[in-house]
Amino acid sequence: MCERFAINENFDVIDCEGITNLFEQIPVRFKQSGIEIIGIIIDADINIANRWGTISNLLNLKGYGCPQNIPAEGLILNEEGKVRVGVWIMPNNNLGGMLEDFIAFMVPENDDLLPTVNSTLLNIEEAGINRYSLIHKSKAVIHSWLALQQDPGTPMGLSITKRYLSTDNENSNAFIGWLKLLFT
Repeated sequence: MCERFAINENFDVIDCEGITNLFEQIPVRFKQSGIEIIGIIIDADINIANRWGTISNLLNLKGYGCPQNIPAEGLILNEEGKVRVGVWIMPNNNLGGMLEDFIAFMVPENDDLLPTVNSTLLNIEEAGINRYSLIHKSKAVIHSWLALQQDPGTPMGLSITKRYLSTDNENSNAFIGWLKLLFT
């Protein structure tokens, strides 16, 4: 998305390898020298309020004033003398879900494959032969859909470059707006 929207990648992406590790690493990141901006992107999973509650409590402990709920456009705290902090909860700061739910917003509106993928997965679930947990159904949907593209198995990011996915939607624009505002 950074390439597509010409965003200067003047930041590092750090995979904390799980939400527990992320929650443990946030306070540590504030202690590192030379850090000017911290952007936190996490999945809401089932309960966005719980995720926001944990993140906002961690930020409140660092002296930031967080709103009761995460704003729909994402959170950016730019308090004088402190590290600028941004939070985005996937998929769109309003719904439960994860990265794959955000990616689902990028499937072109008139796509004729997605309904077939959804129908097939429903049939698999009704037969009781699904091996994925229902909480991860969006992962099964998106990765199945990507497996059926011209270049099967194309990673999500490259699927934007190849134009399998469209960034011309409200959720993509909101995320890009947040990212630009946070890092510029």
